Amino acid sequence: MNLKSLFRKKTIADIQRDHDALAESGGALHKTLGFKDLTAMGIAAIIGAGIFSTIGNASFHGGPAVTTLFIFTAIACGFSALCYAEFASVIPISGSAYTYAYAAFGEVVAWIIGWALIVEYAIGNIVVAISWSDYFTGLLAGLGINIPTYLSMDYLSAFNGSKEAASLLASNQIIPSNLLEAANAWSLAPELGGFKIILDLPALAIVIAITWLIFRGVKETKNASNIMVGLKLIVVVMVIVVGAFYVNPENWSPFAPNGLAGVLKGVSSVFFAYVGFDALATTAEECKDPRKDLPKSMIASLIICTVLYILIALVLTGMVNYTELGVGDPLAFVFEKVNLPWMQGIVAVSAVIAMASVLLVFQNGQPRIWMTMSRDGLLPKKFSAIHPKYKTPWFATIITGIMVAVPALFMNLKEVTDLSSIGTLFAFVLVNAAVIVMESHKSEYHTGFRVPYINGKYIVPILFLLGATITLYFNPNFISNLFSANEWWHKIPVYGFLSICIVVSYLSFKRNFSLIPVLGLTSNFYLMTELGLSNWIGFSVWLAVGLVIYFSYGKFKSNLNVSV
Repeated sequence: MNLKSLFRKKTIADIQRDHDALAESGGALHKTLGFKDLTAMGIAAIIGAGIFSTIGNASFHGGPAVTTLFIFTAIACGFSALCYAEFASVIPISGSAYTYAYAAFGEVVAWIIGWALIVEYAIGNIVVAISWSDYFTGLLAGLGINIPTYLSMDYLSAFNGSKEAASLLASNQIIPSNLLEAANAWSLAPELGGFKIILDLPALAIVIAITWLIFRGVKETKNASNIMVGLKLIVVVMVIVVGAFYVNPENWSPFAPNGLAGVLKGVSSVFFAYVGFDALATTAEECKDPRKDLPKSMIASLIICTVLYILIALVLTGMVNYTELGVGDPLAFVFEKVNLPWMQGIVAVSAVIAMASVLLVFQNGQPRIWMTMSRDGLLPKKFSAIHPKYKTPWFATIITGIMVAVPALFMNLKEVTDLSSIGTLFAFVLVNAAVIVMESHKSEYHTGFRVPYINGKYIVPILFLLGATITLYFNPNFISNLFSANEWWHKIPVYGFLSICIVVSYLSFKRNFSLIPVLGLTSNFYLMTELGLSNWIGFSVWLAVGLVIYFSYGKFKSNLNVSV
């Protein structure tokens, strides 16, 4: 095997030339997005499941101190957003981190990151579709319209819930309402050939509707996103303002009841809420002025959403004690506790809109990554087919809809939110690393927005030593625990993180690395270590499957492949 061919690169000039040729042949996408549209899409993607669902469990584990986790995660994402913005400014082509990796590291790394983004978007979309279904059926129930449980719940939830409910009943224990609902769905479901017909039809309906909207064009997507963002921002501000009148400051004490470990339990939930800004990079080809508007919109949406998340977390943990927030609908729950049913109704409607807007932006992103990989020859050409009327990647859009709709019918994938997060963090790590690599190509590379350069020669090693000192001060047994023989395999991600820190510190001192991408790389890699070994294994298996496809198809069909 020629290892050199695995790392063959597309220069920025090559990427731009290929794009210009596509534009001349009518194969490019419509340029319809401005700064306001992009910022709205970023907010649409970020404010969704995080505020209306996962923030509850994060607050339950971390208490009021979960606000610090939002700040830390926002900073880690902010470093990455700056690096994304730099690449989007220089290479304003659809493909996001995949395209950037192709220019910085070469083909096999680009394939890996593209494959990782597929799992990020696919699983993330399935989770959002299922969550949307839960809120929508709850809203209908509040209006007196009841969908049979076996048509609004996935098969696995009904099966597992009925088993657990039967076990509790046998031991004379109280059966929680969610398990009782699952048991009813299982017992009432009709059968066909001995197989229970249980599926989540609302999840299917919303995926079909969103897929149709994206199929029609980015203009329709933009208009729908802007409307939904406006509505949910109004509701979020209402929640903050109204909820502030019911805050009891005593609920903020203790601020961190479960310490740092409790706060970090919410890493996956909090990070999952932030990943939306990376979907903006996939729209670069459809921006009117990507070099100016993409960087500004990424930073603006991240800042706006961080402020809102922190305020919401403070209001929630101030209205009720953190121990009561381990629920799936925390916003509706806290207003029920203070006897404001009209706010519950407003929150329910807003949640349905918010979830739909998240799905809209994410479903819009994945086909564009497939389209770009197909243009490079790494996927079949059909994936880059552009609709003659709507100017959208129509085939990739339909396949994306099927990949999300079918699993959402039958499977409950909420527990694999971590797998989606690890794929995104992996992309963030490589984008930060790519900025460091591309620093050596200044003459060709830096033609637009640039991450502010701060020499990390001394700062990075000092920060590493400071972090090590603080860790040892608060956890004197850290080193002995790290190298103990007890379940050492669970510590492999931590070994990797420490190795990265040592290598990056040395190279920063030797080569004067830029501080911001170095901090982005290390902070996002640290967040990956908090997701647990099982998620690393699952992600590794997914990447292995992707490499099999690459070596059996993409490597030979690549546009850069030179036949001997």
